[in-house]
Amino acid sequence: MTVNELGQLFPIVIQDYSEEWGELYETEKQLILDRFDSVEIVRIDHIGSTAIPGMKAKPTVDILLQVAGQVEISKILSVFKSLNYHLNQHPDNPPPHLTFVKGYSEKGFKGQTYHVHIRYNGDWNEMRFRDYLISHKTSAQEYQNLKLSLAEKFKHDREAYTNCKSDFIERINKLAH
Repeated sequence: MTVNELGQLFPIVIQDYSEEWGELYETEKQLILDRFDSVEIVRIDHIGSTAIPGMKAKPTVDILLQVAGQVEISKILSVFKSLNYHLNQHPDNPPPHLTFVKGYSEKGFKGQTYHVHIRYNGDWNEMRFRDYLISHKTSAQEYQNLKLSLAEKFKHDREAYTNCKSDFIERINKLAH
């Protein structure tokens, strides 16, 4: 499918905050943790806008899974396949910088959407960004307003929607350091 076709099939939709997002994260987190040995997982976190209380967001639960160096890439691939995830290919990010997605079909969204970002243990901006917005309500409101504006402007262009948030995210990450 072309990027344009994907944009039509999976439009940007921003919803009011839902307490359910945290519950969905906890359930999915447990499903993931149950499939790995405890020494293979360093940390798992709910990231993205659905992790920020009160934030309007695309209803996609983003998860950052930090794995230990000894975990086999083949096991990661197998585990996420068994959980009905699909690998979202990013050749410029070698494993374990893997992203798995669930909740998408050839006909559009299907059930709850999840994005799981796999990385080795590290100091990742996603958690600092989340924590900064949780503790700085004015910045969180500014981000929400930006997302609402971009969702209206780029309803069918996910790439543009994401790219246009980059400057704001970078600015917040600098403040969060």
